Amino acid sequence: MLKLFKIDGGLIREVECALEQFGSSLSEADWIDAHEPDEDERKLLERMLHTDLPEYDEVEEIEASARCFVDQAGIHVHSLFLAQTEGRHKTVSVACIMQKDRLITIREGDLADFRLLRMRARRGQVEAKTPQELLVTLLEQKVENHADTLEDLHRQLENVSYMVLEDEESELEDAISRMARLEDSNGKIRLCLMDTQRDISFLLRHLRTQPEQAETLREVMRDVETLMSHTTFLFDKINFLMDSTQGFINIEQNQIIKIFSIAAVVFLPPTLVASIYGMNFDHMPELKWLLGYPWAIGLMIVSGIAPYWYFKRKGWL
Repeated sequence: MLKLFKIDGGLIREVECALEQFGSSLSEADWIDAHEPDEDERKLLERMLHTDLPEYDEVEEIEASARCFVDQAGIHVHSLFLAQTEGRHKTVSVACIMQKDRLITIREGDLADFRLLRMRARRGQVEAKTPQELLVTLLEQKVENHADTLEDLHRQLENVSYMVLEDEESELEDAISRMARLEDSNGKIRLCLMDTQRDISFLLRHLRTQPEQAETLREVMRDVETLMSHTTFLFDKINFLMDSTQGFINIEQNQIIKIFSIAAVVFLPPTLVASIYGMNFDHMPELKWLLGYPWAIGLMIVSGIAPYWYFKRKGWL
């Protein structure tokens, strides 16, 4: 699907056009957003750009030279964006091709950053005078969304912290599962931020003639560095809570093992008494006693109570 946008009076506006006018509107668009383009749409864009569009596998490559480069089609920036599916986050690479008179984005999957930008564009809230400024705005919004996501992760981590450290009735296994999801999301946000740092450094070298955009990128870079420090803090807190949770689980398991160990020691003397009087010898004096059976029972009770009383007095129970 191709979405077309035009810069009108310093604002980005979506272009609605009929099918027969699509070709001319495509060549006049300042921003072309290709969301999972089909084969015909890819060929249309390739004819207009006079170059092959990157395949999804090429966009996912992690080498710096494969993610940020310049060729005859323009300045290429393959940037990682955060997407959420079924309660978990994942990263999606978006191919951004910046030309002198247009910006082209090619992506797989529906991303919240692009939905928000389109919604703001419909309301006339996205200011941009050039496609280059639009790309900077896109990166700026991306970082803002990462900041919002980190704030949400921090709130969730505070709830997990209460579960682990204060709520005695909480399920620690559930806390570990939630921490694992938070750690995974935090790691993917950090990966996106690291990728954004590389993108901004690359763009700063190619936007030297546009001091206003360069200054905005430097401000975004400072925000990224702040968020990177916050992800480090979240990693440290998650690791602390994970260690604490495992420690509490070990204490509970040790407590259970302690109970079984004490029970084994308590029942050992009565078992010994029962074993002795269960021997099949001909000459056992107690066999002829009138009170032999009560004697054996009483001896087993006393031998069981004595270790329990001793452990209780020592404070082991």
